[in-house]
Amino acid sequence: MRSMTIEQLRTANDAGGVAGVTLKGRGGVFLVQIATRSGGDAVLAKARSSDPRRFGNPIAALNVLRDVGITVGQFDASEWNPAEKEDSFGNRGRAEAMRKAHQAAAYMKWLAAGIQEAIDDPRPSVPHDEVMARMVANLAKPRIRGVAKDD
Repeated sequence: MRSMTIEQLRTANDAGGVAGVTLKGRGGVFLVQIATRSGGDAVLAKARSSDPRRFGNPIAALNVLRDVGITVGQFDASEWNPAEKEDSFGNRGRAEAMRKAHQAAAYMKWLAAGIQEAIDDPRPSVPHDEVMARMVANLAKPRIRGVAKDD
């Protein structure tokens, strides 16, 4: 069976190439089966693969079909079993990935601002070797109760 993305389905529907759609329950999910006017059948697929797009909620599938311009179709729940409903499907995983991506972008923005602030700092910069030499010299000074003798 062929697969179609949402955009391909929209184009086929606009061109009059879709004979009908069936929202078919299979296990714990729903699939959109597409009958074309050329006699072929297809299934609605994910945007970046030929894997069938699975809907845990038939209303989500109906919303997609309505957005494409398909408002009439069939419904087949003969193989649907709500007890087999998957734990994660649809946009939940994608939403979590986007949330993490936004957090990472915010962190990178904060980090870039801190780096730029350090670059723009008007105070003179002290070379690392000089800082280390001063530290070694300070540590070599005799101390009395945590206070250097020359302080």
